[in-house]
Amino acid sequence: MSAIEESARIVPTSTYRLQLHAGFTADDAAAQVPYLAELGVGHLFASPVLQASPGSTHGYDVVDHSRISTEIGGEAALRRLSEAAHAHGMGLIVDVVPNHMAIPTPIWHNRALWDVLEKGPASEYSSWFDVDASAAGSILVPVLGRPIGAVLADGEITTGTAEIPQSDGTLRTQHVVRYFDHVLPIAQGTESLGIADLLERQWYRLAHWKVADDELNYRRFFDVDTLAAVRVEDPAVFEATHAVLLRLQAEGVIDGFRIDHPDGLADPRGYLRDLDAASGGAWTVVEKILEGDEHLPGDFPCAGTTGYDALWRVGGLFHDPQGALGLTHVWQRFTGDLRPFEEIARESTEQIVSTSLWAEIERLTSLVHRICQEDIRLRDTTRRMIQRVLVELLGAMDRYRAYIVPGEPAPGAQREVIEHAADRAREQLGEDEDVLAALDIVVALVCGDEVGSAGRTASADRAELIVRFAQTCGPVHAKALEDTAFYRYPRFLPVTEVGADPERIGVEVDDLHEHCRTMVRTFPDTMTTLSTHDTKRSEDVRARLAVLTEASEEWALVVLALHRATAADRGDHVDPAIELLLWQTLAATCPLPGSGAEEMTAPRLEEHLTKAMREAKVRTSWTEPDAEYEQEVLALGRAALESEEVAGILADWTRRTAAAQRAAILGQKLVQLTMPGVPDVYQGSEGVTLTLVDPDNRRPVDHAAHARTLAHLSSGAHPDGVGQEKLWLTHRALRLRRERPDLFRGRSAAYRPVPTTTGQAIAFGRAVDEREVEVVTVATRLPQGLARRGGWGEASIVLPEGPWREDLTGRVLDGGEVPLARLLDSLPVALLVREGPGSTATAPGGGASAAAQDPEGPA
Repeated sequence: MSAIEESARIVPTSTYRLQLHAGFTADDAAAQVPYLAELGVGHLFASPVLQASPGSTHGYDVVDHSRISTEIGGEAALRRLSEAAHAHGMGLIVDVVPNHMAIPTPIWHNRALWDVLEKGPASEYSSWFDVDASAAGSILVPVLGRPIGAVLADGEITTGTAEIPQSDGTLRTQHVVRYFDHVLPIAQGTESLGIADLLERQWYRLAHWKVADDELNYRRFFDVDTLAAVRVEDPAVFEATHAVLLRLQAEGVIDGFRIDHPDGLADPRGYLRDLDAASGGAWTVVEKILEGDEHLPGDFPCAGTTGYDALWRVGGLFHDPQGALGLTHVWQRFTGDLRPFEEIARESTEQIVSTSLWAEIERLTSLVHRICQEDIRLRDTTRRMIQRVLVELLGAMDRYRAYIVPGEPAPGAQREVIEHAADRAREQLGEDEDVLAALDIVVALVCGDEVGSAGRTASADRAELIVRFAQTCGPVHAKALEDTAFYRYPRFLPVTEVGADPERIGVEVDDLHEHCRTMVRTFPDTMTTLSTHDTKRSEDVRARLAVLTEASEEWALVVLALHRATAADRGDHVDPAIELLLWQTLAATCPLPGSGAEEMTAPRLEEHLTKAMREAKVRTSWTEPDAEYEQEVLALGRAALESEEVAGILADWTRRTAAAQRAAILGQKLVQLTMPGVPDVYQGSEGVTLTLVDPDNRRPVDHAAHARTLAHLSSGAHPDGVGQEKLWLTHRALRLRRERPDLFRGRSAAYRPVPTTTGQAIAFGRAVDEREVEVVTVATRLPQGLARRGGWGEASIVLPEGPWREDLTGRVLDGGEVPLARLLDSLPVALLVREGPGSTATAPGGGASAAAQDPEGPA
């Protein structure tokens, strides 16, 4: 069997995310392989490995697809990492960034883009980027600190020569334009011109950075001007940008792929088909954020998503929906804001489309207007009407995009997405018949329907509109909701998360059961996750806040006490919304006894608060910061961290809710690790991690400390505190998945709810096909309410008959009706494995562990 055939049949039992960069290279990762193998990891999951911008700590700013990043050690180091993983029965999954490339400083680091800026349409890379480079000044480069007239007047733009590195490693002396750190090429034959005339003759147009929002003419990643979109729908571009990764996969170095932001592509399904064919069907998951009950299209040739659909459901199991009203009262009393989230979201959308994404709106408007002007039956549809309709329709989309391909009939489900958005848009557009008629025209055009003169369904402009509209939906949705509205509505932080809904608190047990059964039928080997590099808060931060839904009245008193304790430190400009975000952040990151988590520091908190304030875009923003407001908020944060009174209030809250926090931390982890799908463990989250949004969640992980703790527990020691409990739980669940992949992988791995006599426990079993259940997961839900009712009482779980081993403690018990008070007397969770002949597993306190005895096998 060839390497490509071998990798194509591999499905990981689990993955472990590693962020590779200059401070943690592929060789550094290889050094952790023995520990990760002992932990039970199936495959390593590496952040993007192609050459990124200098100093990148994440790798999503790719500048060169022809080589593995020198910062992480180059291809040789990546091969060593893969060899180490394979030697320990593991594999290697890598992150792929097909949607965009970085516009670095200086730009020559991106040789393809540099070549286009220098040669325009004559460049061999002219088809790579989503921009028309056919005329002088056609590529906007908005890097100037002031309008170009002022910059030229002060002589800040100069010309000269520079030694530019080439692909073969040599240097080439070139004439260049310089503006401080920015260096751009000069088109051949224009070197001797005066500076103003010279700039007029370049393929690019130097401009003030603020011009980008109005006139940017290249597609980018969301509203990030320094990430230019790449046209991987062009076969030549696909081949060139994927050649190295596919070669390494064919050679067995790489075993599978995670695809970054496929919704930005012209045709996500077409891209996945190309990748599937080129890789021989390698295991591939896509970073697709499914909103609400949205499903991944069944004709996408991939294993599934990266797991945000599991994240909010698993977390929601530990939220009491009845607490939503109490939290709303806290929010309204504290902030005085009585608006529903829907109104906040609408305002956020209006701001985004009129500012940072206005260039995209203008581009769509021009395209629709041109289509209408070329058809006499549509010609009276004015530009103003078109623009108004587009703004409302984009804002009304309740998901990242619909999947409609030019030249193909719009699938019914995808057409419904657009039509439902149109229905919502009509409510905002009023009763103007001309405007509503324009909406109907736009809807027909983006669905690829015949509209206007008979037979006019296919044209280059109409095809482009279908694609451009879909590619614009995602940025509007993400920037308006996740990166704006979510920061404006910190009523309950755990549901202001990627893929979540701030108005949806709580997930019923039956709803999770139905979701899991659907996973087995549709995408059984999709990824599941609780933490990623993109989550705004780590899984344990969110879990610690789950108790707010059960104790909203007590939380209201805590908020009031914190507010009073910091009265002397709170400036007049500090608004209640950011203050409420601060108190939740501190409640979730303050010391948790037994967790082993690093304590919050002032620099980390200040960085988080700054991002939260600027993303909200209410009092300050990234482009127009309000220094006075920001300093007052940061001063409040510092004062709160230093206050003994604040520490005492939070310590008392933690003491009173510690049991509930522990139950949520352990419960959501065990559910994720044993439900259908391939669980991903984000670096360090095998223990308790109290991290916030990037770059905080990319801080170094002390893998050596985790390895020492795991060795200690494997020698028979009992876990000491929730941090060690989580590590041991993760180890036992991952090892079980490796030892019994038939119970967890593919459609034959059945998922069955296990009956309990209470709704405050979730229990489910895993089996092979129709055979008896062999593994049962049990987790405590809503423990505050349980405690108020005096505990489990007579509640029980009904297990299949026969002996069972509780894998976390080593106890053996008989099946049948088992009291939950007995099963969960030492831990709020249980992982039950059916006992059979030859069982060798033990647990802390029970001698040598199964982890130490079992031979390593392929994952």
